[in-house]
Amino acid sequence: MTQPDEPYYVMYDDDFGLSGLAGRSGDAPPLAGGDVAGDEQVGEDARSLLLSSLSEDMIRTLWLAADGARFDPAARGTTVRSWLGGWSEAFPALPPKPPKQFVKYRSTMFVGPRRPVLVEAEMRDAVLAEIAAVEGDLVRAVPLPEIVPVLRRAVAEAGADLGFRLLLRILKAHSVRVDKARYERFIELSEPFEYCFSVVSDGLHVDWPPVDPARRDSDWDFGLSELAGRFAHWCDGAADEVLRETAAGDDVREPPGMAAAVLLEDVTRLLASPLSTDTLATLWLAASDCGYRPERFDLDVRQWLERIAEVCRERLRETAPDYRPGPAPVRADLADEVLRELRDLEAEFASRTIQPHWQGVPGADAARALEQVVALADPDLGFRLFLRVLLALWMPLTKEQYGRYQALGERLGYGEFHVSLVDQFIQNDL
Repeated sequence: MTQPDEPYYVMYDDDFGLSGLAGRSGDAPPLAGGDVAGDEQVGEDARSLLLSSLSEDMIRTLWLAADGARFDPAARGTTVRSWLGGWSEAFPALPPKPPKQFVKYRSTMFVGPRRPVLVEAEMRDAVLAEIAAVEGDLVRAVPLPEIVPVLRRAVAEAGADLGFRLLLRILKAHSVRVDKARYERFIELSEPFEYCFSVVSDGLHVDWPPVDPARRDSDWDFGLSELAGRFAHWCDGAADEVLRETAAGDDVREPPGMAAAVLLEDVTRLLASPLSTDTLATLWLAASDCGYRPERFDLDVRQWLERIAEVCRERLRETAPDYRPGPAPVRADLADEVLRELRDLEAEFASRTIQPHWQGVPGADAARALEQVVALADPDLGFRLFLRVLLALWMPLTKEQYGRYQALGERLGYGEFHVSLVDQFIQNDL
């Protein structure tokens, strides 16, 4: 397997190559020489198949299965191999470029190879295992003989990368349903290939479990704390657009509607709490780094929270009409632990101000608002907002503090990268 010079997810934000072509061939006949992003990869995929020992009939079976039999080169008086040859000529192989060093910024800059090293034999075996797992479904759904043996041959001879993309495209073209565990396995397998997640998720029929805000499937922040983060350093513009994007921003591992459900739960909990309007306003401004001030748009904070709830309900009516919001259990057992972390930084909070040069929020006021959320509403929400406020205050942290936050996040079920919002502030000498 030859990796591209750039990760696929940098090059393409959708399916690409022969599998991407199959996904859109119903829109227009996929003749050689296309100009859509990803068509250059069709040339690479075509060469992989042409260099294999797959017969004309095998390659035609593979293409028709992926394409849903919408475009048949044979019906246009040509062979599939000739058609693929046209793509190969239209997009000839490029000379390899020198290997790159990849740089990632967190608290410090470091340079080094960060991309996965793919071992073709291992990836081939992994893809073949997925084919075996859905073999029965493929045989029942695809009205073409020998599709499974042909697909296996394609993986073995044309490569695991192309074989996996064709497997996904065939499942989509024939509306084969997969359960969430299989879908998550596909997502996991796609990561070494460096696909954007839409290569797996878009068009795949997944048997999702019911929307449940208590689940923790996202690797990142979620709910009101995530929305606040999107408004940090926000310039006056379409606030409703940001809100709708957040409510529709389901993680790739979450059922449709989950982002709206957890955001609605956070907002509903705050509106039902005894927190004063002033406390809610302080809380929102602190967590959003004073990026969006509702009063500038003739809204008080409660009206803003109601607007958030309204957009979430709209999203849920579209994507999860059977979902019925209800009060979920609060992790009250963690309230004291979250409060200890807040009070551990009491002096630092008191010495800092969020956006001090522009109607800022004193850190002490933010700390009091957070304490009230933890004590009177929800420790989970309070801890998530606490992390956002640390970000707004550029709060220096010790390794020990950060370790405690990670442990607390794990107990709350947070994903791998949630607490890392603040790891840039770890001070090695503290």
